[in-house]
Amino acid sequence: MKSNTQPARQRLKRSLAALTLTLLGGLTSVQAVEDLEKDELKFGFIKLTDMAPLAIAYEKGYFEDEGLYVTIEPQANWKVLLDRVIDGELDGAHMLAGQPLGATIGFGTKADIITAFSMDLNGNAITVSNDVWAEMKPNIPKQADGKPMHPIKADALKPVVEKYKKEGKPFNMGMVFPVSTHNYELRYWLAAGDIHPGYYSKTDITGQVDADALLSVTPPPQMPATLEAGTIYGYCVGEPWNQQAVMKGIGVAVVTDYEIWKNNPEKVFGVSAAWAKENPNTHKAVIKALIRAAKWLDENDDANRPEAVKILSQSEYVGADYDVIANSMTGTFEYEKGDKRELPDFNVFYRYYATYPYYSDAIWYLTQMRRWGQIPDSKPDSWFHEMAKKVYRPDIYLAAAKELLAEGKIDEKDIPWDTDGYRAPQTHFIDDIAFDGREPNAYLEKFKIGLKGDDTVK
Repeated sequence: MKSNTQPARQRLKRSLAALTLTLLGGLTSVQAVEDLEKDELKFGFIKLTDMAPLAIAYEKGYFEDEGLYVTIEPQANWKVLLDRVIDGELDGAHMLAGQPLGATIGFGTKADIITAFSMDLNGNAITVSNDVWAEMKPNIPKQADGKPMHPIKADALKPVVEKYKKEGKPFNMGMVFPVSTHNYELRYWLAAGDIHPGYYSKTDITGQVDADALLSVTPPPQMPATLEAGTIYGYCVGEPWNQQAVMKGIGVAVVTDYEIWKNNPEKVFGVSAAWAKENPNTHKAVIKALIRAAKWLDENDDANRPEAVKILSQSEYVGADYDVIANSMTGTFEYEKGDKRELPDFNVFYRYYATYPYYSDAIWYLTQMRRWGQIPDSKPDSWFHEMAKKVYRPDIYLAAAKELLAEGKIDEKDIPWDTDGYRAPQTHFIDDIAFDGREPNAYLEKFKIGLKGDDTVK
């Protein structure tokens, strides 16, 4: 945790900078500082590499540039993080993209949470134990060099799961939270291989109704140890906790989320709707700093990534070894020990409009909540659009981006100024099923496994 004395030093630096600007006649930045409703802020995060925009905005002084005195704190788990944003202990946080949506619709904790900033694309993978990998391998096509052909589909895992079922052994897998990208990506991958990941119901919130593979929650940093102990046979998590398992020799990363859904949205920066309403100028200032941080992370063909890895490896941020974080964040990904491959877009923070909060991204998450029973009853398309627009706030994002453009800190081409908030239909999924955010119910109808129409879980 960054010291609480840090904001005082930041305040002194900012006051001196403001005085200098005033003497030079540059009143714009000073006025922006004076307009802030709140300047001392505390943000939360989970120890994952995709919290990087927060760390970089802090370390590079982008928060200070906006007159913000920020403390950032690691949180024990995603529930604690969300609860602390809701009760005001945190002003905002690095969140799972599904958390603001899940809270707003009342799955689990009920609260109005919004996001005006998408923190990254991609960044997750599915890892299995060495024993499970050995059983999967004969089912996987090989390249000319003898290495497994990627992407590896869950078809290769299906015979293994069936064998465990015949032996009366539950096939346990880990994910980080019920409304996490990891839960939905793991379910998506399994279902695409005809392995049922189970349903949620009004009376059973385990998510294991009718399941072939039993998914349960494990906090990200504990994934490798839980796998090594044999409590779970595989998991879906963000980095560096897949690469940690590979480098320790206790597991194999079989597929990345880039291969499940190319350039999928991952984390967001979330605040309570009430906080955003009370602090509009402060909120906009935060988004400005985060946009600049994301730009720094991707600029000059990722030239800053080694420095970013060094920052993230510090104990107050991710706290994993430099080499473990670098293994996925500097353009490569190691699936199996010794099988390192080029994957330049595994972590994306700025390019491809990564920071823009698209309504269609929100709708994909809502479709998965409906598919697996977290939304127990059918909803019209209009409901999906209404929820997306309630939670995702591109208006706040664009207001921040316009100020950055006027200040010469971003390029006009970096922002999708004219979008209606919906991406063009996306086709790069592991099962080749296209997603059009404008037609959520038609999308759900395409799946063999999953709720659709008036389906309910009994």
